[in-house]
Amino acid sequence: MKIAIVGAGIIGVTTAYELAADGHEVTVFERRGTAAEETSFANAGLVAPGYVTPWAAPGMPRKVLGHLMSRHAPVKLGSGLGASELAWMWRWWRACKLETYLANRARMQRLAFYSRQRLHQVTADLKLEYDRSDGYMVLLRSERDRELTRPGLQVLRDAGVKFREIGPDEARKVEPALNPDTDFAGAIHLPDDEVGNCRQFALLLKDEARRLGAVFEFNTTVARVSADPKPTLTVAGEAAPRTFDAVVMCAGLASAALLRPLGLKLPLVAVHGYSVSAHIREPLNAPRSAVMDERYKVAISRLGLRVRIAGSAEVGGSPTAMRAASLQTLYKVLHDWFPGAAQLSAGVQEWKGARPMMPDGPPLIGPSGLPGIWLNLGHGSSGWALACGSARALGDLMAQRAPEVDLEGLGIERLRR
Repeated sequence: MKIAIVGAGIIGVTTAYELAADGHEVTVFERRGTAAEETSFANAGLVAPGYVTPWAAPGMPRKVLGHLMSRHAPVKLGSGLGASELAWMWRWWRACKLETYLANRARMQRLAFYSRQRLHQVTADLKLEYDRSDGYMVLLRSERDRELTRPGLQVLRDAGVKFREIGPDEARKVEPALNPDTDFAGAIHLPDDEVGNCRQFALLLKDEARRLGAVFEFNTTVARVSADPKPTLTVAGEAAPRTFDAVVMCAGLASAALLRPLGLKLPLVAVHGYSVSAHIREPLNAPRSAVMDERYKVAISRLGLRVRIAGSAEVGGSPTAMRAASLQTLYKVLHDWFPGAAQLSAGVQEWKGARPMMPDGPPLIGPSGLPGIWLNLGHGSSGWALACGSARALGDLMAQRAPEVDLEGLGIERLRR
């Protein structure tokens, strides 16, 4: 088939590779100058399937309200929330019911474990080399933090995730550079999880997709999508639309805007995250892999010669205006755990990215209900952890094959319930 893909983030690039590998004629349209320039640009890089879970969970509304007045709150509301954000928050609140949460968590984790398997397979088959490290550790500052993790540990057990509950002394053996002056109650060590540079992987896989015949048109904005009688795309600045056998929407909020005139209203909003990336000042003072501060929900990752600190969840707000308090929280957490790790006097990259998220958590993968138009979007903060599996499963659906992973509850029909 002749297939168009809108968006060249990690979801669009993995989709392009899988469809090109299946023998399709693939063209990718991206408004930026290269791949992985937006949501995929500077995320935490965590691939931890057991921790892929819906933001809509029992007790979360109370936690969010409790965080609002906190200086270092992991969740914040942007100024000037519009009708779409308020409607999204209403749907999110409704999805926090226990039964809904359990179903959505199972869906996301099923896809996450499959996706990690596919990530490893693609990496090995193509001999891709990108900055990555094995292992992931969740740091618990207090006994209260430890108690709050108990339900989550049962989730890990139920999913068959390998982990150990360890004390501070053993945690320092796993990560010797942990600040000796920071007291903490213990940690959860997940040796099979990992951290990897999402953007590096996306750029490498883009080249592999090109080798298979995929065409990437950068600095190209799709102005309009049509679904009747065959799907077409109209590119900004071009008079005539381009016709395809199928169109796959992978551009998050931009895809939602393109589909709205066709009557398909997707409940996506931007949940912004922040990160700080800096060169490692002294390797012995930097993390070996990745840690997560459970209280502040901030990850510190080693990516080659750099260290990245990532966190915060800001609903709504401006995509460009940096919230100083959110950045201060990242620097605070870095100083608490690895004070000598990063060179902060020069070359520091501060980033804010929009993570298009569905209110109930899982992404949308499969046919849109519109002729010839397919969806692979709404992965939120788990895009890197879900990308390879989502792309392979979508490719199987488009080829009318049964995917290797159960996609129940990940299709457009979920919105009609």
